[in-house]
Amino acid sequence: MIQRRTSKYISRFLAYSLLALLPLGAFAQTPKLLPEAKDTTALFRGVAVSADMVGLIQMAVSSYGQYEAALRVNLKDKYFPIFELGLGKADAEDAATRLSYKTSAPYGRVGLDLNLMKNKHDINRLYGGFRYAYTSYKFDLFCPGVTDPHWGETAEFKAKDVECYYHWLEFVGGVDAKIWGPIRLGWSVRYKRRLAHDDGYVGNAWYVPGYGKSGRTRLGGTFNVIFELGGAKQPKKKDIKNGK
Repeated sequence: MIQRRTSKYISRFLAYSLLALLPLGAFAQTPKLLPEAKDTTALFRGVAVSADMVGLIQMAVSSYGQYEAALRVNLKDKYFPIFELGLGKADAEDAATRLSYKTSAPYGRVGLDLNLMKNKHDINRLYGGFRYAYTSYKFDLFCPGVTDPHWGETAEFKAKDVECYYHWLEFVGGVDAKIWGPIRLGWSVRYKRRLAHDDGYVGNAWYVPGYGKSGRTRLGGTFNVIFELGGAKQPKKKDIKNGK
């Protein structure tokens, strides 16, 4: 009888002990939340200057193109405000109509690129961004012989210093990679959307400096040689590990 009661008490004690330990076990299995690593990367990480090669090639092989350079600021390896300045030129003549078009004018763009890489401090970068662009320019139009459909007479047609302007947006995607030291190479693809424009009293301008051939939308691209100047200390290893 005593042994039976003793076994009963031991069984109850073990059962109560297991019930008491269950919350402790559940608490012990709960993963601890580690505090998020603080981003200690400096705000200013440097600047870069670049030149576009596509416009130079266009100038060499066709009747239009541009000279273009850019200044890009690096903020935390994440955000890249950018300023682009260029000179667009065209000197073209249609072989069939003998109509010639000539212009030369500066243009400017301002925008922001976002580094889309998971590790923002990687030596290679993937960008997405936008530009707002504007140019004010003049063009000359000349044709040595235009036949009047009524009188049948031929006379030359010319328009000089026709004043125009263009506002447009560019949506940009691109990459750049470190080659050696401060030298980088990069390219971008651009979708251009015209916002507002004035083609002057003649009609549609054939070529717009910085935009290309006129129209509501255009696709374009750049290939850049970049010289990057660092302006901050290298990021700490824990920041690189966390992809900050």
